Amino acid sequence: MSKAQIFASPEEAVRVVQDGDTVLVGGFGLAGMPFDLIDALIGHGAGDLTIVSNNAGNGDVGLAALLKAGRVRKILCSFPRQSDSYVFDDLYRRGEIELEVVPQGNLAERMRAAGAGIGAFYCPTAVGTPLAEGKETRTIDGRDYLLEYPIKGDVALISADTADTMGNLVYRKTARNFGPVMATAAATTVVQVASIVAVGELDPEAVVTPSIHVDRVVQVEPRHYTVQGAR
Repeated sequence: MSKAQIFASPEEAVRVVQDGDTVLVGGFGLAGMPFDLIDALIGHGAGDLTIVSNNAGNGDVGLAALLKAGRVRKILCSFPRQSDSYVFDDLYRRGEIELEVVPQGNLAERMRAAGAGIGAFYCPTAVGTPLAEGKETRTIDGRDYLLEYPIKGDVALISADTADTMGNLVYRKTARNFGPVMATAAATTVVQVASIVAVGELDPEAVVTPSIHVDRVVQVEPRHYTVQGAR
């Protein structure tokens, strides 16, 4: 029996997002970013969002466009600034967006913990830095660790290469990035894919995200962008 629903358009697929939601957005910079789902979310109109993503947007597309539309209250990310993050930079300087910097490994592990039902974990990353302020510290076997809590999402918006009609997912190279952990960490996972095939056509050994973690799937034409200023 199919668990995931197949939607005809990104606009229908993102209607589950509500004002004030925490939304996990896949992508390593532009690689694997669910552009069509983000554009549909802008049109949908949900606001006061907390976004969890690796970056704070590039240029004027994807996540940067969502920020520019004024729908995001806070962002948790590892790399808020890069060569073309001028939308985020401007919002932050004007005090119009909150920022929580999370080391990249911690970001992934905190979402993995949410998906695995782990209450919290100790990690040595950021000990002795401003990111450790306010966090419980414990010395284990002579080394200091910080207590880190899971990051849960109301909705995850991710991109994969191919889905079958049950919602099993196969990714493509770097575009895979945070998609698998975000799919497990959100109450509802929405996925855009380049193609949808019948059950049985995917090699079971190639499936990274099983359908139990996928709720909504929509097929779109792939889009490709280049980071402005990249060399």
